[in-house]
Amino acid sequence: MLRGLATVNFFADDVEAAKKWYAELLGVEPYFESPGDGQPAAYYEFRIGDYQTELGIIDRRFAPPGLPGAPGGAIGHWHVDDVRAALDRLLAMGATPYTPLTEYGPGFVTASVTDPFGNVLGVMYNEHYLEMLGG
Repeated sequence: MLRGLATVNFFADDVEAAKKWYAELLGVEPYFESPGDGQPAAYYEFRIGDYQTELGIIDRRFAPPGLPGAPGGAIGHWHVDDVRAALDRLLAMGATPYTPLTEYGPGFVTASVTDPFGNVLGVMYNEHYLEMLGG
């Protein structure tokens, strides 16, 4: 049934600031914006990672009803090669700690932060992810 992440959406009051922050973090500019054509953007989309997963930044005005204003809920963890280095970079860029760096056994390390826009961003080293890539 679940075949993999297609899009992860984050909400921000200031989508322009969020776009800039994520472009710096990811090292790429968004490939899509809406509405476009010179109108103020309400949505930016990046394609990132080994499977070009979509990361959408959406104006918080369009958040579903009942979405908590505080960080919480599910944490999506993005695979990284070095959790400590990724965590250090995120914190240096203004993110705040959410869950500490934790090793769950050989080959499984996680941490998460709250980005400057109130979204929880998880990072993880997961040996199964690498096995699926074949390296």
